[in-house]
Amino acid sequence: MTAPFFLPCAAGVEALLTAEVQRVLPSAVVHTLRGGVALDGGPSEVMVLNLESRLAQRVLVEVAEGPYRDEQALYDLAASVDWTQWITPQHTLRVDTTAHRSPLRSLNFAALRIKDAVCDSLRDATGDRPSVDIRSPDLALVLHLGEERAALYVDTSGEPLFKRGWREDKGDAPLKETLAAAMLAAAGWQGRPDAGGALYDPCCGSGTIAIEAAQIACGIAPGLKRRFAFERLLPFATPEMRAELQRLRSHAQARIHASAVPIHASDVSFRMVDFARRNAQRAGVEAAITFNGGDALERPAPELPSDLPGTLMLNPPYGERIEVAGKAAPSTSLPRPSSADPGNKDLPDDFYARLSAHWKRAYTRHPAGWTAHVLSPDMKLPGSMRLKESRRTPMWNGPIECRLFRFDLVAGTMRSDAVPPR
Repeated sequence: MTAPFFLPCAAGVEALLTAEVQRVLPSAVVHTLRGGVALDGGPSEVMVLNLESRLAQRVLVEVAEGPYRDEQALYDLAASVDWTQWITPQHTLRVDTTAHRSPLRSLNFAALRIKDAVCDSLRDATGDRPSVDIRSPDLALVLHLGEERAALYVDTSGEPLFKRGWREDKGDAPLKETLAAAMLAAAGWQGRPDAGGALYDPCCGSGTIAIEAAQIACGIAPGLKRRFAFERLLPFATPEMRAELQRLRSHAQARIHASAVPIHASDVSFRMVDFARRNAQRAGVEAAITFNGGDALERPAPELPSDLPGTLMLNPPYGERIEVAGKAAPSTSLPRPSSADPGNKDLPDDFYARLSAHWKRAYTRHPAGWTAHVLSPDMKLPGSMRLKESRRTPMWNGPIECRLFRFDLVAGTMRSDAVPPR
């Protein structure tokens, strides 16, 4: 069974996902599209991509595609699929719908017609109908409606792939694991001395960036600790496919190794540091990360060998976890800004200027150098830091348009007037 695949991802991550898929499946022909990548594959590729992709949100298998003008055309499209090859009447299903310039008035009715077609097909073939389960279906279908054409996909992932299976402790508005992985990929950080060197997140929150980095450095597959929807579907239920999945998991387990670079994480909230440490333990990387409490405006740079470069990677917090003095505050934080109000309105006005001044004092003396990567929705962030960025990479944090700013922390490149008078 070979079919078209679509792997959706966050906006701005498409090229990074293309490179990842080509690395995971070297023989695949991958097409970069808006909002994701496309390729062809079979059951083995479904398993590999779900297990190994850090950047994709899901692995969708296209089962039908064609023109439509009304709901009856959608019914006919879904009815053209032999659903007995995917499920039995004892399985459950759910249909989700996305649309772009669709002429239909009701997406719910469109999803209902897809559900009817699947159930009617199974009833005609077996005499019985499957049930709907909106929470945890065996067969999750995704219908995408364009202006004139529709595509129907089987979601082989189930839970979105950013749910790695280790996060239980989290703060408000935690960074998704897929976005943390995208930040690391955009920075060229690969967990090696010659590809980013050491890593430090001084605003670690519940630990997402550091944990994702540690798993990369230790060779841990992102999907190793979770299950997938495809495991309940008929094409993957044969003894051969189950043995293949076990072989892939065993191979992934066998390639785990110790990190070759130090990874550090700290946060002004000791409660969040505790959350991060527990999450790292569940992710299997607690030994690879050094956790500390501390103020990002004061904590010294980690001690590194003179020939090892360092990478600062941070998504600064919003709200009450940072006060004007940068000291620990109550653990409750204000919500992140909406896309209509993208600035860091709740941070003190001088926070970023003082952060860059601290970087000048603490990070520019290291012989191998440090680079800093800051994810922010504030397009004027370099001006606030009184620094000139060497790169800005567009990324979306959910509905919020952001930039990943890179700053090269080299002696003499940072203005001496970075700290405003107190």
